[in-house]
Amino acid sequence: MNNSSRGIGLREIAAMVGCAPPPGEVRITGVASLAEAGPRDLSFLNSETFLKEFNATRAGAVLVQKQLRIPETTHTIVLRVDDADLAMGKVLESFAPPAIRPAPGTDPQSRIDPIADIGAEVSIGAFSIVSAGVRIGRGTIIHPLVYIGPDVEIGEDCQIFPNVTIRQRIQIGSRVIIHAGSVLGTDGFGYRWDGEKQVKIPQIGTVIIEDDVEIGSCVCIDRAKFSSTRIGRGTKIDNLVQIAHNVTIGPHSVVVGQAGLAGSASLGTRVILGGQTAVRDHVHIGDGAMVAACAAVASDVAAGEIVSGTPALPHRQTLRENAAMRRLPDLVTQMRKLEEELKQIRAQLPPATEIPRK
Repeated sequence: MNNSSRGIGLREIAAMVGCAPPPGEVRITGVASLAEAGPRDLSFLNSETFLKEFNATRAGAVLVQKQLRIPETTHTIVLRVDDADLAMGKVLESFAPPAIRPAPGTDPQSRIDPIADIGAEVSIGAFSIVSAGVRIGRGTIIHPLVYIGPDVEIGEDCQIFPNVTIRQRIQIGSRVIIHAGSVLGTDGFGYRWDGEKQVKIPQIGTVIIEDDVEIGSCVCIDRAKFSSTRIGRGTKIDNLVQIAHNVTIGPHSVVVGQAGLAGSASLGTRVILGGQTAVRDHVHIGDGAMVAACAAVASDVAAGEIVSGTPALPHRQTLRENAAMRRLPDLVTQMRKLEEELKQIRAQLPPATEIPRK
């Protein structure tokens, strides 16, 4: 982590994160994990899971979640905060190295169509291609080796990293970040068997990315069959995610790595999909719902519900079923023992008396 030789006073950090100032004055020159921190580093504790590391840390100060119960300590200064992760995020901004921003202008090794509309202070890197009818808003950065197809609209202050492909007629809002290797606007996966072969169904829709979305590396977002595939404002998408045609993701949702959403699935506002989640086509996941990692969602999920498992069920039910499954080997052993005892009891019984027929 980047250090400052001068450091930041701990009182200044306390004011930054909105907690009571500590006694005395300590200068912090870096941030680190509990296990790696030294006497001039700041660390954080957001879960009782890491109490062992907290008790052994050499950190000069630790941001601690208010509701956590920790032992009385004199080996480090404790700063109590409402949310240790958010507080550390504010501190990290002060220690982060300056962002590298290319100078505005177009690299001579890029290719810009004469009728593309390029806004003020836009930077376009080497070997990038900007096609006819493209509009790019003020202050956007197009890094090297980006392809932007015809009639694409990109808003202000976006960052498009190398090897991103944005195909034709895509709309991208402002302050959008698209990391390296992602592809927007591939044809939706639509085929129909005609009795002899798979017939490709034309995919004539578009992709709409709203403001303040961040898309990780190697994400694929398919164009709609018609209408649009839409990613709501403020949504964050991790690396290696597949989003199929006509999917709608509501505002401020989170989709974690290797998740896959089939065609026409829809997510409400502030939905969280864990890693490797699979969502079936036409399924709706309501506002504020959470889907645990590796779940397979085959039916609608109500707003605010937490689901897990394959198929995805209410999380508590999944836990009960998993607990029962863990007991299954013992139950099989007990059943075999009971069957053997029953055989022995039957062997000791006298033969059944046959009732004569009339």
